[in-house]
Amino acid sequence: MSFGLYAYCHIRQLSVLATEPWQEQIPAVGSQPVQSLNRLVPLEAHIMSKCPDAKDCLRQLVLPAMQRVYSKVNFTLSFIGTPTDNDGVSCKHGPEECLGNIIELCAQKLYPDPKTFLGFTMCMTKDYPLIPQRSLIEDCALEHAIDFDELNKCAIEDDGGLGMAMLRKSVTRSSEAGVTKSCTVRLDEKIYCIRDDGEWKDCPSGAGVSDLVIAVEKLYRSS
Repeated sequence: MSFGLYAYCHIRQLSVLATEPWQEQIPAVGSQPVQSLNRLVPLEAHIMSKCPDAKDCLRQLVLPAMQRVYSKVNFTLSFIGTPTDNDGVSCKHGPEECLGNIIELCAQKLYPDPKTFLGFTMCMTKDYPLIPQRSLIEDCALEHAIDFDELNKCAIEDDGGLGMAMLRKSVTRSSEAGVTKSCTVRLDEKIYCIRDDGEWKDCPSGAGVSDLVIAVEKLYRSS
């Protein structure tokens, strides 16, 4: 059976327009050393939940970089789509992708620690063709200690209105940032690198993990 909001997405008629586990490699929040006064550097990945470029982007760049700069960034996961006149959202890969986006936004809302919500999103993205099958969501929720019932409640609250409002806010954020490609990585509110059609593009500082880490650390020290 599909996730609870799947039927809602169809009712609203939304139109179509692996890395290794990393939790153990980052200290638990309670065990982290006291933060310095340095400003956390904004780091953001803009994706579509059913996009193969999003899978490559998270696996090849975002997750391995986060393993090394976790304590120095304020990480956000945002989504790409088009708001519609009926207060819905149009997603490139159809209503199932819209639902996948909402589920991943709910994980971020309920579990704001990137170790949890980013790990859950990567788990989903590894099998992106299956999104939003209930079995995939349940397996990824279990793997990352996420309460499936709370995730479901978030997605279908107010007959899906809350989840849809979250998605509209997220895609609007991406649009206002000038982001149109999944996956686009932004650093310090500027486009850093784009993964599109199986290739890295517009990455003047380099598309390697070490390149991103160096860029983050430079901004962190300068703050």
